[in-house]
Amino acid sequence: MSHEQNREPGRGIGDGRPETPPGDPWTRLPSMAPATPPADGRSGPGTGAVVRGGPAALPGRLRTLPGGGAAPRVRVVAPSPLDPGASRDPHPTHRTLREEFPLTYDPLLRAWVLSRYADVATALTDSRFTHGHRPGDPPCARAHVDVDVAALRSVTERTAYVLARRIAERPQADLVADFCHWLPAGTVAAAVGVPYRDMMRLVRGRAAGALAGECGGQIAVREKALASFLGNVLSDPDQVAALRDAPADLVGRAWTESLRRDPPVQIAVRRTAADVPVSGGVLPAGASVALLVGSAGRDPERFREPDRFDPLRDDPGQLTYGSGFCPAVILAGLEAEYALRALFAAMPRLRLADGFRPVWTGLITRAPRSLIVRPGG
Repeated sequence: MSHEQNREPGRGIGDGRPETPPGDPWTRLPSMAPATPPADGRSGPGTGAVVRGGPAALPGRLRTLPGGGAAPRVRVVAPSPLDPGASRDPHPTHRTLREEFPLTYDPLLRAWVLSRYADVATALTDSRFTHGHRPGDPPCARAHVDVDVAALRSVTERTAYVLARRIAERPQADLVADFCHWLPAGTVAAAVGVPYRDMMRLVRGRAAGALAGECGGQIAVREKALASFLGNVLSDPDQVAALRDAPADLVGRAWTESLRRDPPVQIAVRRTAADVPVSGGVLPAGASVALLVGSAGRDPERFREPDRFDPLRDDPGQLTYGSGFCPAVILAGLEAEYALRALFAAMPRLRLADGFRPVWTGLITRAPRSLIVRPGG
């Protein structure tokens, strides 16, 4: 996962350097709209062309370009992941990008945008893409040594149960503020011996780095991932029943499914080290590329019923973390497992408050801002 998530006002999501020659990029870049949508609804490489059938042929924005004395040309422009409303519901935009604009340049992001699972997965793992890091990617295995997994499990379990007991007697609680915000930080604090009273002051700096190195900044991401996980589970009474006393492997599958359906980081950034063929065309060398991880996780070409939360699906997968060894990845999974065990042990009748439904928000990172529950049922 990329740590290049913050950007200065008015600069692109990458390093701020324009990826096109000076001037209006829309007059210099080929159209990314297919001339005629193929029968399967997907556009293949090299489908840039003028839209036929008028402005209503495809979803997206319209932009009028100079016509050189003739009638102005009208081009369908891809929607942006940063468009108004995307913070609350990015999925219609993601769907349009996957189906009609698999490769497009976004002036707001100052980056080329990839939205299909196959392309995003390639960009996260292929050596032709540089300047990025996900916990669990190969460098982690070389960076982390002498990590005691049994000790991590012990401190995660202990911290989760302490936090759960603190809210068990309340008539109502917000699991985001009272649990998810504290468990990832508390686990790292306990692992490195930071006193509980100093946890939030120290753990986000040197304490986190002492344990996780380059992945130390993942604490905030793990908070969001945990909030999404609990939101997905508690939103469905059948999932609550299935996972209440579930073995670790089933909880792990539910955790993977939550990372797929609602990844905590929606957009990761990479840069190409060479020309790379992708759906819709070829990425030029040296280009900044925005990877829509949230869109990739709901690509129907990769996942059946991609909008449904289904821990038992037979086509699992997630792109938030790599598959290698990394304390940040281990801790995230342990926190999900022991969060459920501790919450259900301390609050057997735990449920969402009457009338409350989790609302996911955010553009670059995304999760429920609150999870209002009734600890006593």
